[in-house]
Amino acid sequence: MELAVILVNELAVTRARGREVTPPAAGEARRAALEAAAADRPLPRAGHPLTCADADRLAEVAAEVRPVFGGQAPRSIAGLNAALVRHSAVPSLYGDPPMLAFHHADADVVDGWAADAATALAMVIGVGQGVRLRSCEADACDLVFFDVTRNASRRFCGLSCQNRAKASAYRARRRA
Repeated sequence: MELAVILVNELAVTRARGREVTPPAAGEARRAALEAAAADRPLPRAGHPLTCADADRLAEVAAEVRPVFGGQAPRSIAGLNAALVRHSAVPSLYGDPPMLAFHHADADVVDGWAADAATALAMVIGVGQGVRLRSCEADACDLVFFDVTRNASRRFCGLSCQNRAKASAYRARRRA
C-alpha cells in the first residue's frame, strides 16, 4: 500500500500542504524523486536500478491509480483492473528467504512496482476497506494516504493540513 501512496504523491499530485507543486519533469527528476521518497523503505526489485525511462512509465501508472483514492467510482475501478492485467499481477514467491510479491519473478522494475501497488489497492477495496484510501480534505492539498485509524476517521494527510484547516475554520467562525 505504501508503494501506491509513494507513486501517487511523488508523481501525480499538483497541490501539497497548501502549496502548488509541480510533479517532477520527465526522466532524471522523476527517478531522483522516487529514489528519495523510497530511500528508507523496502521496495520491490530493490537490486535493480531504477532508470529514467522506468520513472516515466511509473508516472503513467501513478496517474492511472490516482482516482482510486478518495472514491470508488466505477471508472477508477476499471482503470485499476486494467493496470492489474497490463502489469501481469500474479502472486509469487521469490528470493531467499521467500518473499511474497504480486508480479512475475522476471518482471521488470516498472511491472513489479505497478503490479504490487495495484494489487495492494485491489485487496483493500476487495475486502470492503476502500473508504480507507483517502485524499487529504484540506484546501490546496491533493496528497493521498491510507487511513489506518481504528474508525477510519482520518481526514488530513498530516498535522500541517489539519492545523491549516482548523485555523481557517476558526477565522471563519470569528468573522460570522
